[in-house]
Amino acid sequence: MSPYRVSLLALAIASALIASAASAQSREDCAEDAPACADAGVLDTIQVTATKRPESTLEVSAATTIATRAELGEAALQTPMDALHGEVGTFVQQTTPGQGVVIVRGLKGSEVLHLVDGFRLNNAIFRNAPNQYIALVDGQSLDRIEVVRGPSSTLYGGDAMGGVVQMLTPALRYSDAGWRWSGGLRAIAASADDSLIGRAEAAGGGERVAFSLGATSQEVNDLRVGGGDERPQSGFTARSGDFKVGAKPVDGHEFVLSVQYAEQPRTPRHDALVPGFGQTNPENALFFFEPQQRRFAQLLWRIDAANALFDSGELRVGRQFIVDDRRTRAFGTPNLEVERNRDATTGYVGQFGKQLGERHHLSYGFEVYRDTVDSSRIRTNVNTGVTTVRAPRFPDGSWMKSVALYVADDWRVGRFDVNAGLRYSRFDVKIPDSVDVPGVRLDPDDLTGNIGLSVELTEPLHFVANLGRGFRAPNIFDLGIFGVRPGNRYSEPNPNLKPESVTSVDAGLKYGGERMSGEIIAFRSRYQDKITSVLTGDVRDGALVVQNRNVTRQDLWGVEAGARYRLPDPDIELYATATYTRGDERSEGAEYAADRIPPLYGKLGARWKPNARLGLEAYGYYATEQTRLSPRDLVDPRINPNGTGGWATLNLRADWRIFEGLGVAVRAENLADKRYREHGSGLDEPGRNFIVTIDYRF
Repeated sequence: MSPYRVSLLALAIASALIASAASAQSREDCAEDAPACADAGVLDTIQVTATKRPESTLEVSAATTIATRAELGEAALQTPMDALHGEVGTFVQQTTPGQGVVIVRGLKGSEVLHLVDGFRLNNAIFRNAPNQYIALVDGQSLDRIEVVRGPSSTLYGGDAMGGVVQMLTPALRYSDAGWRWSGGLRAIAASADDSLIGRAEAAGGGERVAFSLGATSQEVNDLRVGGGDERPQSGFTARSGDFKVGAKPVDGHEFVLSVQYAEQPRTPRHDALVPGFGQTNPENALFFFEPQQRRFAQLLWRIDAANALFDSGELRVGRQFIVDDRRTRAFGTPNLEVERNRDATTGYVGQFGKQLGERHHLSYGFEVYRDTVDSSRIRTNVNTGVTTVRAPRFPDGSWMKSVALYVADDWRVGRFDVNAGLRYSRFDVKIPDSVDVPGVRLDPDDLTGNIGLSVELTEPLHFVANLGRGFRAPNIFDLGIFGVRPGNRYSEPNPNLKPESVTSVDAGLKYGGERMSGEIIAFRSRYQDKITSVLTGDVRDGALVVQNRNVTRQDLWGVEAGARYRLPDPDIELYATATYTRGDERSEGAEYAADRIPPLYGKLGARWKPNARLGLEAYGYYATEQTRLSPRDLVDPRINPNGTGGWATLNLRADWRIFEGLGVAVRAENLADKRYREHGSGLDEPGRNFIVTIDYRF
């Protein structure tokens, strides 16, 4: 038996023993203390993403991972995904500083749907690989991050194949007792990259009107990794701001306008500027994302006035504008490339809920999104000064539209809770004619569904199972990357490209008692019609012709587990997580490991609160080695062709509430100063790192 399967077996046995012990302890508590029994089986965490309404994570069948506001504050975030390191089912990859993505059940990029306050962050140029766009959401402005693990296309449509990552900002706070003000200042300083993050925010609310606003600044210098080496081209700056205003003109109706802005003016692509594995020279002499911007505005109408059609509902219209400009020069050439890439997304979303009797809750809604792409590129010879117009990264003037309707039912019968739904989606993708290639028009549609089951075995213990199908329609990135490509290749568009799909099943246990909460869930997914670039056998101007085609099948399976246990005296909380994923691909008769599959990884630690003002924590992150590499992994300069080594770190944290409203936290990370790298990342992780966070609330 392989070490991975031994680890999985040990994990499953340990989780079962812990759950059994906790169940016995809960029954003893209930026998002695009736009030304690009243709350047994209810998890503290409430989610909204898995069902589009507030429900306990224990009661929903879907597998979820939640990063609360307190946890986000403790994480000293540079990007939102930093909060998900080591959490159940979420593996964080970072190609270059200032960026980061989460891998959910072996899938990443456009294979996972990302939302900000219910609006799609995924756009027409989102690639099905790690990308930089998630970092254009200010992690310091968030109230929580909710991850739904597994296909969620019924409620959320295309791209929700591995799952959904929703980033939520704080709700406005109204006051029936006259106008009230609140606000805060936060400063975070870290030693490994000599960074400083500052955040200022204020909010106010009365009976009918409320608002909030905030601004964040980040200054990050070159990173010192384990062992003392300083990595060049690893610093960046970022600026962001947010504003929200709401009004309740009449009871049962609320209007909220929210605006967000984020910019990284000049971020280096570290892995392209420093030689990687198998390289003696870097790929580029110059590579800057210059600039990266996200501008977002959304108007929400929330209705809590029951009528014949719905008990509650939301209508929202939003506009998102992504700037992905770049300045690059390949190593050994005098050609400076300046790119201008823009994606504008307009979305209209409606969602409604209706209670039908005592057993059924109906959710239904619609979505309409439209993306337009503006792209151009020029090349300047730095020796001669001659400038020429080049083919853009994306076909200029391309657009993509989607329309969808969905309905889902939550049916409760005794100890059984069944969730089932259907969704119909239609897409329209247009690539205009160019000088070299005729235009392409695709209009795929898709009918998808899911069914989930939660069974209350005992009051705190639930059995859950889910069967779902996800899909991803080809976007502008999949369809529109054509022309001369690296490696003496020429890419041509495929007018017959069709959506990818995944079918997934999972099952497991969730437990939520007074002292203990946890879960262990096993999953298996089959990813079909995966879009892959293949050689056509043709040659154009001496270059090999390649084309994106639906030729690959991927099989993914794994186990996700986590547990927390609280000792009442002293007030100590113990916790542990572990996630294992295996991926295999088949393409044109060949079988091999899937790309960038994480190793077994997780987190374990202990928190102690000796009094109301002081908190202490010791914790460790870990990952085993990953030697199952795909053919693409083997030639990826970010990945050691011999495999990524296993590692573990020891970390300490202390927080002290000096007085009401003022708190200080000190974190010591990677105390052994170990040099290590998350699998698939383009940069080693920080070495010994001391972080100080000061929070003042008023």
